[in-house]
Amino acid sequence: MLPFGVEFRPSEPVYEQVMHAAKKAMLAGNLVPGARFPSVRVLSQELKINPNTAHKVVMALTAEGFLLVKPGIGTVVAQLPAGSVQDRAALLNSDVERLLVEAGRLGLSEEQVLAAVRRQWRKLSL
Repeated sequence: MLPFGVEFRPSEPVYEQVMHAAKKAMLAGNLVPGARFPSVRVLSQELKINPNTAHKVVMALTAEGFLLVKPGIGTVVAQLPAGSVQDRAALLNSDVERLLVEAGRLGLSEEQVLAAVRRQWRKLSL
């Protein structure tokens, strides 16, 4: 079982979607520093993606400092510097875009969307 999920959308490259989901899980604390990151094999099998794509994701996350390769242990989540507000907010961009497209399809105004977000925010006590 993966510590993050991906709802694949045909409009975005698979690689970018997996990268986004993994980074989001790390910044949200779902993948804590020192925790083992799924292997390329597990990523490709669980997400039903090409092993080359899974390998590219692991290599990119390692190059960006999100993961560390520890001999004899495997790939683990690195200690991340505290993300800036802008970094964390950027993780929402695609989710917000989907929300706005759906709101437009439903004919909702900006005020109605903001009111719905506020209701959900209070409901979840964030």
